[in-house]
Amino acid sequence: MLGGKDQEGLPTTEGVNAFVGRKTAFQGKIRFEGLFRIDGKYDGEILSGDSLFIGETGEVNGQINVQILVVNGKVNGNVKAAKRIEIHSPGEILGDIQTPVLVISEGAVFVGNCQMEKMRGEKISSLKARESESAEVEEGKKGDVGSETT
Repeated sequence: MLGGKDQEGLPTTEGVNAFVGRKTAFQGKIRFEGLFRIDGKYDGEILSGDSLFIGETGEVNGQINVQILVVNGKVNGNVKAAKRIEIHSPGEILGDIQTPVLVISEGAVFVGNCQMEKMRGEKISSLKARESESAEVEEGKKGDVGSETT
């Protein structure tokens, strides 16, 4: 089981505050603090200021809004995580995600759209613009060379 947080703020192996076991099914809307682990089936909305861990036998159908999400099971629905999302094999997320940090391990599955933190997108756009300008300059130089030789 997971619980607590290490120096980087990631879940560790102690201090689970809430737990849905393997043969348990739960439906509704839940808010919690600390670490919530799901190894059973949950249908509904999950809201938290902390961490959600979905074990290999866990399945969530619904919206998730947490700080940190670690998936080893299945998620069907849209996810927002303020700090990070990790999908580990054999985990799956089928839905759109929004997070500043995304980790997808080999063998894990993600089908949907991903929106990263806006500031990171702006940096990527600036880099693409500079690459585009460099390419245009290089093409201009090639054109000049060709006109000089004819």
